[in-house]
Amino acid sequence: MLTGSELLSKVKDLGDAGKSEVVRACGYVSSKKDGADRLNFTAFYEALLEAKGVEFGANSKIGKGGRKLSYVATVQGNGNLLIGKAYTALLELNPGDEFDIKLGRKQIRLIPAGGNDEEE
Repeated sequence: MLTGSELLSKVKDLGDAGKSEVVRACGYVSSKKDGADRLNFTAFYEALLEAKGVEFGANSKIGKGGRKLSYVATVQGNGNLLIGKAYTALLELNPGDEFDIKLGRKQIRLIPAGGNDEEE
């Protein structure tokens, strides 16, 4: 699989070739169980973007990048309030971590069990 300047040069050389032909010529091909070729478009486009200097999700510990966190949670139909994996990953929380729940007028604060209430 070509990367970097070699990839950019090959894409430029292929000019008006079809997408599938370009992906195949750059080496982004794998074999299926039945022996047929599978073109790896996603890997090709990611390598192409990287070769052009476009970074995405490089410093993110959250998922695969893509969506931005909205910092809005919605109460589900069963009454549960789901925070979500992206937020727990951002805060480096682990299964089994415990929190004290503090209720305010229109807010809910989660304080790590044994921690103090003054941290933000």
